Amino acid sequence: MTAPADLYATHRELLERAIAAAAARDYWSAFPESPSKSVYGEDAAPAGERAFTALLGKPFPIEVPGASGAVSTEHSPYGIELAVSYPKADPLALVAAARATIPAWRAVGPEGRAGIATEILRRINARIFEMAHAVQHTSGQAFVMAFQAGGAHAQDRALEAIAYALAATTRMPAQTSWSKPQRGGDPLSMTKTGTVVGRGVALVIGCTTFPTWNSYPGLFASLVTGNPVIVKPHPGAVLPLAITVQICREVLIEAGLNPDIVTLAAEQPGDGIAATIATHPDVRIVDFTGSSEFGDWLEANARQAVVYTEKAGLNTVVLDSTDDYRGLLRNLAFSLSLYSGQMCTTPQNLLIPRDGITTEAGRRTPEEFGADLATALGKLLGDPKRAAGTLGAIVNDGVLARLTEAAGSPGVVHASSEVADEQFPGATIRTPVVVRLDAADEKAYTREWFGPVSFLITTDSTEHSLRIFTETVRAHGALTSLVHSTSPAVLDAAREAALDAGVHLSENLTGGVFVNQTAAFSDLHGTGANPAATASLTDDYFVSGRFFTLQSRHHVPAAHE
Repeated sequence: MTAPADLYATHRELLERAIAAAAARDYWSAFPESPSKSVYGEDAAPAGERAFTALLGKPFPIEVPGASGAVSTEHSPYGIELAVSYPKADPLALVAAARATIPAWRAVGPEGRAGIATEILRRINARIFEMAHAVQHTSGQAFVMAFQAGGAHAQDRALEAIAYALAATTRMPAQTSWSKPQRGGDPLSMTKTGTVVGRGVALVIGCTTFPTWNSYPGLFASLVTGNPVIVKPHPGAVLPLAITVQICREVLIEAGLNPDIVTLAAEQPGDGIAATIATHPDVRIVDFTGSSEFGDWLEANARQAVVYTEKAGLNTVVLDSTDDYRGLLRNLAFSLSLYSGQMCTTPQNLLIPRDGITTEAGRRTPEEFGADLATALGKLLGDPKRAAGTLGAIVNDGVLARLTEAAGSPGVVHASSEVADEQFPGATIRTPVVVRLDAADEKAYTREWFGPVSFLITTDSTEHSLRIFTETVRAHGALTSLVHSTSPAVLDAAREAALDAGVHLSENLTGGVFVNQTAAFSDLHGTGANPAATASLTDDYFVSGRFFTLQSRHHVPAAHE
């Protein structure tokens, strides 16, 4: 058995570095993002692939309280057979089992819980290649992206959440001595203790596109703040979170604790156990990533819980002017193409004035810009092998249906086409569609088109673009925004518009940083200031609602000679 205090001592230096990095907001990463042999070792990649393959076609080795039967719900967007089955959860048994672990988990204390959480992360990282294959074949991300976003970057986000949670729960001393002088008598002396108490059972509802990246912050923030966690994966992406829960339970057992501090809630599509668990009186924290429809339902109906949601939105680009037109086009084409636009941060609405934008090569009208963007997309995605590595695969029929609908619209600037993948002939891969609209076509562009669908929208002026940007984000939400301008006045106006809209802003991205990517320990993801999310990954607000500090006090007897 490894005591939680020993695990904290083992990982203390890493945790202190993480807390310092979160405060400095400079570049820092604890988990290498390159799947290179020189980084992870000669056998890491083949061993990880063998471990993934060994999971296919059989029951996943995990215990679930009150399980009844099994479910097998995943289908690889790359066309390979998965056929992994999981114990089918009984939601009431899961809640009861989690609730029973609270006293012992509370007694471990913040440092011990952080030590256990960091040990879990270390072991997840040791299985990063296995995890990357699991993410690839459930989400449709290309392997390198699955390794980075589903592996190293997700682990960095988890460590960031652990750091914030540890800092917040240790800010108040666990024990203090209090003495108040009294005129003509002994001082009043007391000893006071402060105990971090978790809010209650936590529920993490995973998504199909980023099952680890989006789930890890809530999972680890809740654990460190003293809450047992039920992990409810999306039926289409169970395996990455099943591996995660398996590792959590192994570490908890080795630490002498009840493994039901973390449990897995697998279900058949349509079972609706997320709603059942989320509204249970003992469930006090809900983390959700997914559709606005269910996110809004959770916010309205899980009244007994603190609800953290990250939903879709109308991510917007305001085009005014540039002094690096080629760089703008390359950067934007990649942003629209990465993972087939199946990111909650991908730009949907591109706003351009009717009289065009100024560039170092002269003015480009909306028609010319649309043609130039189509050419840039063609160059980026012209080689099938490179295209497959950039686009990944379409994750489900819903994305494909939206893409097909948009592709049938008038004003298509860049038509979507199929891409073949030599390694996975059964993969469903499509290039993005870009459609020209007018600012008056509000019904089309104020709807969320999650996937490889974007609109080039003609406005009356840059001022008009900024007004549309502010109004649509306020009403419908967004996780990212981008402005291209060489005018200081326009940039100032865009910054004010972003503050009014409550969204993060990027400016003049023409190089290797893209609007739909964020770096842990530096970039915030989501704001809580518009309808797309209720908090940022990761800030103090994201962890502060997960715990209370309860005080006890008693007198210190006066000393007598």
